[in-house]
Parts: sequence; structure tokens; C-alpha cells
Amino acid sequence: MAGGAPCPPDCLHDLVSRRHVSTGGPWEAIGGYSRAVAVGDACYVAGTTDAGPDGRSLHPGDAAAQARTALAVIEGALGEAGFALADVVRTRIHIVDPADADAVVAVHGEVFKHVRPAATLVVVARLIEPSLLVEIDADARRAYP
Repeated sequence: MAGGAPCPPDCLHDLVSRRHVSTGGPWEAIGGYSRAVAVGDACYVAGTTDAGPDGRSLHPGDAAAQARTALAVIEGALGEAGFALADVVRTRIHIVDPADADAVVAVHGEVFKHVRPAATLVVVARLIEPSLLVEIDADARRAYP
């Protein structure tokens, strides 16, 4: 559209190579977002927790288990979009307790030992549900020879 205005939802040229992935998380439909969106050679995975269907943590009080589960959800969303953990170029980790940093970073290190994406770890006041201690998002790019 002229002047760089956003394309309306029914505009096809913007949607041809855009793929939305949903994991059925409790806030996806309410918030109007996708777990992941793939566009061309890139995939963007939204902030991901270990929330169960009720929105509460599946592993309350265990930040390492929450990180491991969030990364497994991220891996599944990437796979559904045609990407892999090896394609991840950046992660952002949000934790609510600085004391959990070592455990969460260790889990990230296990998963991304050979990938070594650019990564950020920040401490936040809290997440949307008090039982959630960790939220992780990821960006992936396919490498072409």
C-alpha cells in the first residue's frame, strides 16, 4: 500500500509466505497472537512458558523444569513451522528470581550447546501468572548455502 501503511487483513501479498503456528496456549486466542510466525527464512517464537491449560505452571517452584518445558514447546513450534533448534539465532529469557539464573542458564546451555545463539537474560518483577518463573522467546533463521 502507498506510504508504507500496513496491509489490511485481507491483503494477500503480505500473507503468502506468512505461516502462523498455535500451540493452543491459554492466552493465544485471548491475546490475538501466535506461538510462532514464520515469514520467508525467519521464524519468530513468542514468549513461551510451561503454562498448562489452566494458565498455571506445570512445574511450580522449579525454574529449570519450566525452562526445559518452554524450550520443548519452542522446539515443537519451530518444527511445525519447518525450522529446528539449530536455526535459532537469538533467545530472550525472562526470570522472576535472580537465584534461578544459574539453573535456567544451564538448561539453555544443554539445549543450545552447539548452536550458541545470541542470548539475553533479564529479571522481571513477575510474569502474567504467579506460578510462572520463566518465559523464553526465540528467533530463528534458515541458513542457505
